[in-house]
Amino acid sequence: MPSNITETSGQAATPPAPSDFIRDIVAGHVAEKKYPQIHTRFPPEPNGYLHIGHAKSICLNFGIAREFGGVCNLRMDDTNPTKEDVEYVDSIIEDVKWLINAWADDKLGLKATGKTPVAEQRNGKEDFFLGPEPAKSQTELEPFYASDYFDQIYTYAVQLIKKGVAYVDDLSKEDTDQYRGSPDRPGKESPFRTRSLEENLDLFSRMKAGEFPDGARTLRAKIDMASPNIWLRDPVLYRIKQAEHHHTGGKWCIYPMYDFAHCLSDYIEGITHSICTLEFEVHRPLYDWILEHLDLPRPLPHQYEFARLSLGYTLMSKRKLLQLVQDKIVSGLDDPRMPTISGLRRRGVTPQALRDFAYNIGITKYNAVTDVAVLEYAVREDLNRRALRRMAVLRPIKVVITNLPENHFEELDAVNNPEDESAGRRKIPFSRELYIESDDFMEVAPPKYFRLRPGGEVRLKYAYIIKCDEVLKDGSGKITELRCTADLGSKTGGPTSARKVKGTVHWVSAQHALEAEVRLYDRLFTVPEPDADGGFEQHLNRHSLEVVTAKCEPSLKEANPELRYQFERLAYFTLDKESKPGKPIFNRTITLKDTWAKTAKQ
Repeated sequence: MPSNITETSGQAATPPAPSDFIRDIVAGHVAEKKYPQIHTRFPPEPNGYLHIGHAKSICLNFGIAREFGGVCNLRMDDTNPTKEDVEYVDSIIEDVKWLINAWADDKLGLKATGKTPVAEQRNGKEDFFLGPEPAKSQTELEPFYASDYFDQIYTYAVQLIKKGVAYVDDLSKEDTDQYRGSPDRPGKESPFRTRSLEENLDLFSRMKAGEFPDGARTLRAKIDMASPNIWLRDPVLYRIKQAEHHHTGGKWCIYPMYDFAHCLSDYIEGITHSICTLEFEVHRPLYDWILEHLDLPRPLPHQYEFARLSLGYTLMSKRKLLQLVQDKIVSGLDDPRMPTISGLRRRGVTPQALRDFAYNIGITKYNAVTDVAVLEYAVREDLNRRALRRMAVLRPIKVVITNLPENHFEELDAVNNPEDESAGRRKIPFSRELYIESDDFMEVAPPKYFRLRPGGEVRLKYAYIIKCDEVLKDGSGKITELRCTADLGSKTGGPTSARKVKGTVHWVSAQHALEAEVRLYDRLFTVPEPDADGGFEQHLNRHSLEVVTAKCEPSLKEANPELRYQFERLAYFTLDKESKPGKPIFNRTITLKDTWAKTAKQ
């Protein structure tokens, strides 16, 4: 898979702007100057952590603003107080800020300074709308909230009642669902649909005042109970919820439905292109109906839909991701095996890698499963450019070089990143006793085994060629030590340095080794579509996490959580947030090669 980006000094250059049907639409609107400025939004509901599917939407919405000189709002569509929480709000802000930082953070939307309804005389009637007003820059990623517009949204609901296209209904939730009908059967009108204007206004006001219990009444749009689109069969606009709201506290006991608040929030904020995932395509007629029946000054926002991300070997349901936590299958919503943005960040995936992934998979109108290998490719490409090389031994076996004195010590020169000359070089200590990977030695080796074996030779990276002379074992037959001799002229610059051997292995000086906990993460599921049969639990990868105590080169004492590391010949790693001074914890981000592809072929 070719890369569409170049690398300079370890940092990826700006990739060329992608092309897709939504960007083509926006480009056409820019060319015809349809709007003074392109204005998009990313509107999550704060009822869970963002996942990689949201990353695709963030990159699309902020990317369009970035590419077309527009702005993008981060807005909490917080209309359901019983499922929303400040924890989710904070995590969303952190995730979005991390993903767009230094990429599109200059394209943040404008935060209103305190808009109030403005009276307008239109067609002899008084309408209320917000309209353009002075604003300040959303420099600190202070989000917008749909709940900030609840007063205005309530006013719009009253307008719909006055226009005779909304009514207060007393049907229970169960009866409302039954009256709605089905795709092949028209619905039935509520017996409360013909209430008078005065009664509807009175009841709606009393709903707002808290006179009725939850579920007693709703406000519904009066559209068409025989519509082939079920979403137009008198949809609920408001429901009673006697619940505290994370942002507005106890001010409200009625809350607008998502569909009602969403389109009006878009209008209030001046959104031009309301970009949603494909399941909202059937909601678009309702989106348009609400805006058009309020006679709002133009231009109105327009909704566009694209296919959501479905990623192989991954669950994308917020509810099921939470179930993984509750069932203690993972440690939390930011567990590095989770597809949440916070989990990916903790695992060591960079925002650049996620943005490259979002660009590479494209924006389409059809649903399909994206192979997780596409994400892994983007992660490897990014980390190969930026990761600092270090040596670590995950499953150590001791090597003693018998022709060196016991107090032997020297420092060897090592490259920090062969992809980036500006990353410089470092010194690594070398002594008589070393650790190598147990996998790099085999007592009875098959043909074409080019690592260490009795009587065989390998090169220690950056150091000497060594030959295995003796294998020591304990009483149980377990190998405890390899005794080797070094060709002392084979180090770089030595008389036999040009001598060729087929194997090169990494190592760590035993005397100087830093012990670290290393968490070897892998895919959480063993099949591409773990929830296809409704039982994802049976497809859990029981080896998705292995913890080992590794021996690391001492420079990793100064490991930085903002940096990424390649443990040479092994994988890419990052420092975990649970690390403490002297007790580092490293998370494996991804292996150097796609081992799953090889397993699948076998």
